Order: sequence, then structure tokens, then C-alpha cells
Amino acid sequence: MEQFLQSIDALTIKFTLTAVLLPLLAFIINTALPAKWSKVAGWVSTVFILISCILSAFIFSRVWNGHQVHQHVLWFTIGNTQVDAGLLLNNLSVLMLLLVNLIALPVHIYSTAYMRHDEKYSRYFAYLSFFCFSMLALVVVDNLVLFYIFWELVGFSSYLLIGFWFTRDSAVFANKKAFIMNRIGDIGLLTAIIIIFTQFHTLDIDTLFGSANLVGISGTVNGVWQIGSNLHQSPAASMWLNIGNGITMLPAIWQYIAFAGIFLAVAAKSAQFPLHTWLPDAMEGPTSVSALIHAATMVAAGVFLLGRVYPLFNDTELTILAIVGCFTAFMAATIALTQNDLKRILAYSTISQLGYMVMAMGIGAYASSLFHLVTHAFFKCLLFLVAGIVIHQVGHIRDDNNLDIDPQNIQNMGGLRKKMPLTFIAALIGGVALVGLPFTSGFLSKDGILVQAFEWSDGRNVFFRIIPILALLTTWLTAFYVARLIVKVFFGELRVLQIKPGIKLHISEGTWRYKLPLVLLSVCCFFPFFSANPFSAEHSWLPGGLTDTTGRKIASLYQIWVPVLVNVLSLLVIWFAYTIYIGRRTNPFAQTGAIFNLSFKEWYFDDIYHRAEKPKIV
Repeated sequence: MEQFLQSIDALTIKFTLTAVLLPLLAFIINTALPAKWSKVAGWVSTVFILISCILSAFIFSRVWNGHQVHQHVLWFTIGNTQVDAGLLLNNLSVLMLLLVNLIALPVHIYSTAYMRHDEKYSRYFAYLSFFCFSMLALVVVDNLVLFYIFWELVGFSSYLLIGFWFTRDSAVFANKKAFIMNRIGDIGLLTAIIIIFTQFHTLDIDTLFGSANLVGISGTVNGVWQIGSNLHQSPAASMWLNIGNGITMLPAIWQYIAFAGIFLAVAAKSAQFPLHTWLPDAMEGPTSVSALIHAATMVAAGVFLLGRVYPLFNDTELTILAIVGCFTAFMAATIALTQNDLKRILAYSTISQLGYMVMAMGIGAYASSLFHLVTHAFFKCLLFLVAGIVIHQVGHIRDDNNLDIDPQNIQNMGGLRKKMPLTFIAALIGGVALVGLPFTSGFLSKDGILVQAFEWSDGRNVFFRIIPILALLTTWLTAFYVARLIVKVFFGELRVLQIKPGIKLHISEGTWRYKLPLVLLSVCCFFPFFSANPFSAEHSWLPGGLTDTTGRKIASLYQIWVPVLVNVLSLLVIWFAYTIYIGRRTNPFAQTGAIFNLSFKEWYFDDIYHRAEKPKIV
């Protein structure tokens, strides 16, 4: 039996390597394609990512809730230090491996139509494949050096994609901004890795945070970062020490510096305050790129990092994560209320939802955070693909009629539900899931976080009770800006007709390559994909496979009244937004003044950063 399991594990490792390397092979092929065959590039990348997705599904079925697969070989030696390179397949890594492929596949199919007229078609798919390779490798590597390498490659490939249309000054500015802000986070991650290696003399993720969990059983005592008294409870850790791997006792301050480095890395990659301002500008890339970056790849990498190194954090550090995540979620939601650029609204929505995930990690809702990462990937990818179709069609109206309008401005839209019924239904499904209404995946994951936030705040002082209250308020702000977006885009009358009556309208939802991704993603936004019970995350297969390290239980009282309060008021907020923006009543909110400007000017963060970077004249 043991020999059979070993052969299955060997096959799993081979499949994993194949799944990861196929996008890299697509990148190489597309880079080498001659110009006359450039249109083949889209199908090369799409077929390869399809095969990778199928292999990932097999890998997931073998590892999920089964035994961990970890295989490595000697990579290099420096002095007495040996560094291995290998693959670590546990529930977290195979979940992310499958998720990245499940999101990348519809994006690839969509891209074959969306980018078909672009002059750099083959280059686009080469970059897209390289981006997928970097992210797939990131989630399965087993040591921190390899993790850092692929972390950098994810950032580099996103730089290429954000600035894909490099002839536009705005695109060049956006990818430079993303690159620089992510370098700040990368310095933090590198610092944390150096500190962890200095303390524990290993870079192996499983040894540090998994089976041996050296980091988890360490702590700061009397100003020293040392192994805790419960070392005997971890046989794997005892074995690690017994074979001669001594542990350095650093001053306690270094543990906090390591946390600060991890926090910077997460704040940069997952666009958390104060390093969040690059993500809205990253909309300068193709919309299909935005769908991939915002769903399950680059911005998800920060939350994935938190999941990988979670045992590192003490209670104080987790509280900091909870505060920053909650503030980011609330701040981004307030900004989305007044934005008129369709993609920018969705960008701030992504920042807000990532804030929920970081907050959930901080309050100890580890499994709920990762659950929301997965559900969010599907409905946010869906909304961005919808946005791409809408912008594409409004752009046609502009070009056909020589109009001077911005095709991304929702003030120029309206009434598109009659012309684009499938796109409208997909937008409605994605929007409802984003709000977190019943029978959607968003209801299961988001309400679970809110319930646990109130449970976490019990027994703490008044200051900490602000966190679940702000999180609750953020859900209603989300309901408002989602309703505003859908009403302005799909209801009423097309507002460009008011600018130039009698213009030509040739609006189409496109071919099956546009429609199929919308259908696939829409199906994944409903509860059956995750749970047989539409009202309980506890019956979902996903959180049960992710260890909730805190062991906290959800109080039944919160489990009842929080979802009821959230969803009843969310429905009222949606109705209220509908009555305002459909034109039946006057907008009660002032479109000028300090509060409006705070939101519209994005809390002035960019203005502050720009002033800070200007040299002072003495």
C-alpha cells in the first residue's frame, strides 16, 4: 500500500510540474512565433492553460483533505547551509493552484476575442502565459527563496501587462507606479525572509510553518525570540533540532521587524493602506488583464502569503492586521461611491474586499478569509469581463459617431440591459454575489467574516468593537455603489443619445468567446458550487479543509442576527439607490462639499504622495 501511495505521489508531483510549466512553454512558443502566425498565440496559451486546469483538478482531488505531498532535491550549498528546492502540496497550495487555473481559463478564452484586433496579439498572450506561470509556481514552491523569486516574477509580469499599451502615457505611469510600490513591499518580504532564516537556519516552508512549525512554537519571552516551552508537543520540530540544526535566539524586536516586512509585502501586493493607490491606476492595462490581476492572481498573492506564514503572528500583530484591513475595506468602499470610471469602481471594490480578507486573518478567521478569497475571485472576474464588453460596445458607439466621450464613464451609459441581456444578467449575478445576498457564494463567505468579527470583539474594549461595526457599514456601502453601477449602466436610457440624438447604435454581446466565460463564471457565483446549504458556510466543503488555527466557535446569536441585519438593510440600500439613479427622486446626497470631495478625490492619498515626492526648494 505504501509503495502504491508513493507512486501516486510521484505522479502528482509530475502533474504539478507539468501544470506549472505549460504556461511557461506557451510563453516561449508565443515569443518565438513569426509575425504571420501571431493569431495562433491565443489558442496556444488557451489550450495549454486548459490542460493545466485539468491537471490541477486531478492534483486537487488527490491532495485535498488527504495527505500532504512534499518532494525536494538539493539546490545549492553555502558553507554548511543546504538549500533544497521542491514542491509543497497541501490543502492551501492545491486550492490556489486550481483557483488560478479556473480563473485564467475563461480569461484566456475571452482574450482571444477581446484582443483579436490588437497589433501585439502574440505578445499579449506571451505576457499572459508568463504571468500565469509565475503565479502557479508561487503557490506550490516549498522554500522562501523560491517563493521570493516567483513573488518578484508575478510583480514583473504584472508590470508588463499593466503597461501593455506603452504608447499611452497613462499606461506607462500606471505600470511604473505599480512597480515602485511593489518594490517597497518586496524589500519588506526580503527583510522578513533574512530574519527568519537567521533565527531558524532553514528556508523550508513546511519546516517553518507546517509539520514542524518551528515559527509557530516560537515566541518572545523576556525580550528574546526563542522556542517556546511546548517544543516537546511537536515531534517534527524535536527531530529537526536533534539532527543538528540549532536555533539562534534573536532579540524580540526582530520578530516584530519580520512582521513589519510581511505586512509591507501584503500591503503592496494586495493593495492595502497605505500602499493601495497603484491598483486603481492599474486599470490602464487591457480589461482582461484587470480581470486576472483582481481575481485570483497578483492581488490574491498577499492574502496567500498571510495564509502561508500565519503562525508567525502574535496577538498584537494580528490586531494590527485587523485594524488595517477594516480601515482599507471601509475607505475603499467610500471612494467607490462617487467614481464614474467603470473599471475604477471595480478596482476600489477589489481593494475593499481584500481589506475584508486581511481583517479576517487579523481576527483569527483564517479559513473564512481564504474562503472569501476564492468566492471573490469568481464574481470579481465576472464583473471585470462584463465591464470589458460594455466598454467595448460604448467605444464602438463613440467611434461610429465621432463622439467625444469616455467609453469607461458610466455617466455616458444606460439602458444597455435591452441590448445586452446576457451581459446584464451576468452583471446582476456578479453584483449580487459581491453584495453578499442569499443564495450566492458571497453570502457564505462574507457573512461568515462578519459573524466572526463580532465574536472576536466580544470581551474587548469599545475601541475593538468599532471593527465589526465598520465592517458592517462597509457591506451597506458596497450594496449602494454596486446598485449605482448596475442602474447607471443597464437601466434608464442610453445617455449618449442626449448628447447626439439619432446616432447609430450597433450594440452586440459578441461571439461565444465573450459569452461562454460569462456563463461559466456566473454559475460559480451561486451557492451549490461551494455548499449544499445556501445559508451556512459551516456546510461548505472549502472552509473545512483549511485549518482554523484559533479554534474559535461562532456564537449562534451572531450567526442569526448578523446575516439578517446585513441582508435586510442591503436590500433597502439597493432599492434606495435604484430610486435615486433611475430618476424617480432627487439625489439627497450633495455632489459638492468636503465629504463628497474626500470620496471623489480618493481621500487625497495620491495628492499627498505627489507632494511628498517633490523636492523642496531651499
